[in-house]
Amino acid sequence: MNRLAAYLIAAALAAPLPAFAQANSFGPLLSPQEFAAVQTAADPLVLDIRAPAKDGKSAYAEGHIPGAVNAPYGLFRGPSENPGALVPEDKLQEVLRGLGVSLDRPVLIVHQGSDITDFGAAARVYWTLKSSGVSQLAILNGGVKGWTEAGLPLEKGTVTPTPSQFQIAFSDKWLATRDEVLAIVNGEQTAKLIDSRPESFWNGDDAHPAAAKPGTLPQSEYFTHSNWFADKPVIADADRVRALAAENNLDTGEPIISFCNTGHWAATNWFAMSELAGLEDVKLYPESMVGWSNAGYEMANVPGPVRRVWNQIKSVF
Repeated sequence: MNRLAAYLIAAALAAPLPAFAQANSFGPLLSPQEFAAVQTAADPLVLDIRAPAKDGKSAYAEGHIPGAVNAPYGLFRGPSENPGALVPEDKLQEVLRGLGVSLDRPVLIVHQGSDITDFGAAARVYWTLKSSGVSQLAILNGGVKGWTEAGLPLEKGTVTPTPSQFQIAFSDKWLATRDEVLAIVNGEQTAKLIDSRPESFWNGDDAHPAAAKPGTLPQSEYFTHSNWFADKPVIADADRVRALAAENNLDTGEPIISFCNTGHWAATNWFAMSELAGLEDVKLYPESMVGWSNAGYEMANVPGPVRRVWNQIKSVF
C-alpha cells in the first residue's frame, strides 16, 4: 500500500465525514485533510493551475498532487493589454476539453498557496468553470503549500488528461459586463460596486501597469480581498466569512459587483461572498479597471498632474 492510500484510509477512519460529504456535495472550499478524506470516493479531476517559473522550470513537474493535470492560469486569462478579459467561448471550450473537464465529474482547483494574492487565480478559474456549466467545484485551501505542510505526498512527472466532449453552456448569472457597470455608474441600475484592491489603488495612488490611469469606478467603495484571510494564505471558514460580510454591510440584499485591476483579486471577493457567505446576487466584472480605463470611461479618485508626478517619484524611492 502506498503512502497516499494509507493516509486516505487513516483519515477516513479517524474523522467523521465533514458536512459537505454528508450532504453528498463537493466544495466549494476544502482543506487538504478534507480533500484527502473524500478523494478516492469523489474521483475528482484535479487541475494544478501553477505556471512555469521564470527560469523555465515547472513547479508542477517537480511535484504535484497525485493525479493532477497541469492547467496553467494563463489558459483562463485574456491578452496582456487586458488580462481580465474573457477567453472567447470557442477557445475556452477547446481548453476545457483538452483538460478533460466534464459535467459529471467534480473538479478541484489547486494553486501554489504562496500568498493571499495567489488565491485569486484559483478563484478566477473557479468562477470561469462555474460560469461554463461545471457544478461540482472546489478550491484546495492553502494550495500545494498547504498540502505539503499537512504531510501529504506529491508525485513528479506529467499526467496526460483524457480529452472530453465538454459543451460550454456559459451563464451570465455571475458576470457583470461593461455595459452593466456603465448603467450603474449612469444611475440606470443599482448595485454596490466593490473595489477589491488595496486602498492605495482605490484612492488613485497606485495603478496597474496596463491601466490608462489610476482611479476607481464612480460611486464605488473598497473591501480589500485580503480581509478574508487569517495570518497565512488560507481563507477563513464560511462562518467567519458570513460574519465579515454582515459586519461590512455586504449582506443587505443589494446586488454586488466585484472588481479590481484585472478580475483577479475581485474573484477572491466574489468567491467569498457568493460561494462561502451565500450572498445571492454577486457578480464579477472580469476586465475591471484595466478594461474600463482604457475604454476611456468616467473614473473617480483620479489624481491631478501634481499628485500623479508625486506618486511616480514615490514609486522610484
